[in-house]
Amino acid sequence: MASAAGEPKKIIIDTDPGIDDAMAIFLALRSPEVEVIGLTTIYGNVYTTLATRNALHLLEVADRTDIPVAEGSHVTITKGTKLRVADFVHGADGLGNQNFPPPEGKPIDMSATDFLVEQANLYPGKVTVVALGPLTNIALAIQQDPSFVKNIGQIVLLGGAFAVNGNVNPAAEANIFGDPDAADIVFTSGADVLAVGINVTHQVVLTDSDRETLASSNGKFAQYLLKILEVYFNYHHDAYSTKGVYLHDPTAMLAAINPSLITYVEGAVRVQTNGITRGLTLLYNKQKRFAEITEWSNQPSVKVAVTVDAPAVLKLVMKRLMEC
Repeated sequence: MASAAGEPKKIIIDTDPGIDDAMAIFLALRSPEVEVIGLTTIYGNVYTTLATRNALHLLEVADRTDIPVAEGSHVTITKGTKLRVADFVHGADGLGNQNFPPPEGKPIDMSATDFLVEQANLYPGKVTVVALGPLTNIALAIQQDPSFVKNIGQIVLLGGAFAVNGNVNPAAEANIFGDPDAADIVFTSGADVLAVGINVTHQVVLTDSDRETLASSNGKFAQYLLKILEVYFNYHHDAYSTKGVYLHDPTAMLAAINPSLITYVEGAVRVQTNGITRGLTLLYNKQKRFAEITEWSNQPSVKVAVTVDAPAVLKLVMKRLMEC
C-alpha cells in the first residue's frame, strides 16, 4: 500500500545483524523515502540475544538511538532451537570479529511480536516490514492477531531460492531454512508479501574494486563497513570463488524502498517443512487449474522477485553509504 504523497514509508526492520544486515540498516537510515520506526530482532546470522546487541550497537553508530529495538523469538515457531549460526560468514560477533564495546542502549520492554502488532494497529496499511532473517516473529504476529495481515501494509522478505540452488544446501535458502514452518505461515497468510530470493540477490555483487571505492569515502558508514567487511569478503572468495560479495539484505531493503528496481511474478508459494528438501520454496504460477483439492488449492498469491536492476541497486548502495 502506497504512502500518502511525499510521506516517507514507515518500515520496521526484522533483522539478525549480520554484516549485510548492517549495510541494509544503514541504507534505510540514509534513504529519505522511508522512516525506520523500529528494529525487531531474530536469530539467524547470530543468536537472538546477540542480534539485539548488534541492532542496538548499529543504531548507536548511526546516532539513531531514538529508534526502538524489540527483541524477538529465541526459538522457531515449533519451539525448535537454532542449531547453527553463520559465524563462519559474519564472524563470531556477527560484525566481522571486531568485538565492539557493548551498546549503552537496551531493548524496549515489549516483544518483537507485540511491537509488530502494535505498530500495524497504530498505522493500518502504512507499515512495511522488511524481514531480513527467519520469519518467526512475523508468523507469531499473524497467529497472535488475526487482523495483522490486513493492517500490515506489506511484508518484504529476504528469503527463498526459487528455482536456483539454496545457500544452506541445494534445496534451501538460509532464512527459510531457519524456520520453514513460520515461512509457510507467512506465505499463506493472505498478507501483501514480496519475496526477494537469492535467485535475485546473487545478481547484485559488491566487488573488490567497489570496496576500494568505499575506502575513498570519509563517510562514517563507509568507514565502519570497511572494518567489518573483511570476513564477509573472505567467505565469499572461498565459498563461491567470487571477487566480491552478494548484497542480499541491501537488495531486499531497496526492493522495499524503490519497488521499480525489481520485477516480480505472482502465485502461491509453499515451503517444504521436513525431509531432505526442508526449506524448499516452490512457486505455483496458477496457470493450470488442477482438478483435485490439495495443499495448493485456494492459497493466496504473493509476489516473487524474478529480475533486479543490479547496476542501479549497486549505484544506490554505494552513493548512500558513502555520503558523509
